[in-house]
Amino acid sequence: MTLQHAHTLTKAAVLELSGIEKIYRTDSLETVALANINIAIEQGEFVSIMGPSGSGKSTLLNVLGLLDAPSKGVMRLHGMDVTKLKENAIAQVRNQEIGFIFQSFHLVNDLRVLDNVEIPLLYRKGLSGSERKQLALEAVQQVGLSSRTKHFPSQLSGGQQQRVAIARAIVGKPKLLLADEPTGNLDSAMGDEIMNILHTLNREHGTTIAMVTHDERLAAQTDRVIRIFDGQQVA
Repeated sequence: MTLQHAHTLTKAAVLELSGIEKIYRTDSLETVALANINIAIEQGEFVSIMGPSGSGKSTLLNVLGLLDAPSKGVMRLHGMDVTKLKENAIAQVRNQEIGFIFQSFHLVNDLRVLDNVEIPLLYRKGLSGSERKQLALEAVQQVGLSSRTKHFPSQLSGGQQQRVAIARAIVGKPKLLLADEPTGNLDSAMGDEIMNILHTLNREHGTTIAMVTHDERLAAQTDRVIRIFDGQQVA
């Protein structure tokens, strides 16, 4: 049994992808974005996904995050086949189980820091306003921005904005954190700060993280590197 298959068959997997393909079709063209992807990400793992531009990294991350449905194959989250779920059930799973961090922060400019962090909780049933605020305060504290809760994004540095984005991603206590080039818009010092926060979440809170990066130095800090080339895994 290869190491790859050993990972695929692990019982502690948060996510398991078997034979995943993603094909985009237009009237005259068929583009294979992902082909025969077999990956398992274990509970508490920090993995990086690498590959050249256009190799399928972001498509893979979108499939992992249930933002994009695969054309073929099976994906299991905590053993549940999520490829068979209806759209409203997928949205619920995405909101409760998965946190997203993007390269360009995606903060709402006219909302203060605390209100930005609260956004994912607005879709949670049974949470009072005070409970939402408390969870948001805890998340902001985790990323070291307790003194900035009333600031607007425009009043923050790029590194601070990305910290707010991380707080928003973790506010619902997701089991899985997906990061798409989280340091891509930051200088190396700010990028290192963001990586330190991700490592703390992983080591101290047991958060499972999958991160797309083009930076070999950052990838070397993670438990495992998944390489993608032309939509396929590279051994």
